[in-house]
Amino acid sequence: MFDRITEKLGFPSLDQHRRFVGAIAIDAIGSGVFLPVSMLYFLATTDLTLVQVGAAISIASAIAIPAGPMLGGLVDRLGAKQILLAGNLMQFAGFLAYLVTDSFAGLVLWTVVVSVGRTAFWGSYGNIVAAISQPGEREKWFGFLGAMRNVGFAVGGLVSGLAITIGTPAAYYSVVGANAASYAVAFLLLLAVPATRPTEHRSQAGAWGIVLRDRPYWLLWLGQFAYSSAMMVLNIAIPVYAVTVLDLPGWVVGAAFTLNTVMCGLGQGLVVRGLTGYRRWRVLVLANVVFVASFVVLLGASAFSVGLAAVLVLVGTVVYTVGEMLGGPVLSALGAEAAPDHLRGRYLSLMQLAWTITGAIAPVAFAWMLAHDSWSIWVALGVINLAGVLLAVRLGRVMPLAAQRVTNKAAEDLAV
Repeated sequence: MFDRITEKLGFPSLDQHRRFVGAIAIDAIGSGVFLPVSMLYFLATTDLTLVQVGAAISIASAIAIPAGPMLGGLVDRLGAKQILLAGNLMQFAGFLAYLVTDSFAGLVLWTVVVSVGRTAFWGSYGNIVAAISQPGEREKWFGFLGAMRNVGFAVGGLVSGLAITIGTPAAYYSVVGANAASYAVAFLLLLAVPATRPTEHRSQAGAWGIVLRDRPYWLLWLGQFAYSSAMMVLNIAIPVYAVTVLDLPGWVVGAAFTLNTVMCGLGQGLVVRGLTGYRRWRVLVLANVVFVASFVVLLGASAFSVGLAAVLVLVGTVVYTVGEMLGGPVLSALGAEAAPDHLRGRYLSLMQLAWTITGAIAPVAFAWMLAHDSWSIWVALGVINLAGVLLAVRLGRVMPLAAQRVTNKAAEDLAV
């Protein structure tokens, strides 16, 4: 029954990969429960101030940034499954420790553990997806898993909203305990994931040199950076812009998140199916153009009354979500396929680094621009994604895989 539903929505056949899919869904729900209450939890359960909590999380995140490339090398040496499992265990241990953490040093220490664990998860995730799927159908797989994670975050967010409403330390402790349990369950499910073969027993001489000299891949990385910058808008820019700049009621932000979740959950597979026959670089061009269009709509909201501004914010969110659904699966598939098998861990760690950097820059940069005026953030983001258009065009000329058409069929099926 579930397979028939996913097939109608344009998603891949799960076959023997149900445990992996289940683990990703549970991980997403657990993370969705904790993320909205992360700051509130430590304020409710420790004597730390808001500034201290924010500083501890920022310090820990900065310390964890170099872990990405290091873990990429370990993925190549040991195999992606081992790093994926280690990442889950680290996050399980970190969230258990949060239950008894009450000092600044302890918060920094265990947030480093959680952050490195999260980096290990994402640094090996793409390798696992590449291993269980075939060239030609990877847009389907990355699109499906991305949509499922989006829905999982939304479900977790509903649970976290209940905890915030209750507001007691016990409610916050239950959220952290549930998140720790989600990592334990996901770990058990991931044990059944097929192991990816390690590509080397010792560090390959000059391996990082090969990666760093791959100019077409760096173009793809810059394209990923443009996409990742846009992907920070929904969680960071739109809530602040709508509530503090446009003075809109809070339900507008909730409606924007709901629209995004429903569209991704029900429409991602259909969008990927609709891309069949289109060249990948052209899809990336379109995704960036759609993002720019959404920023124009959001900027236009500042010129109208509250009622019309609310409508335009929601319309802008719809347009923005289309850009998200177009670009994500193609970039993820290209990132995995353009990397040599024996160096895929290192290559994908660079793609993850693009997310890490934009995630570190966006909160400060977006807040600074929104505090000064209502338009500079949308102009800056528009320039970034217009640059993404030019990068996609160039990518189509220098990377043969980017010039290929989306098939949504495994290469072995096309050869029959």
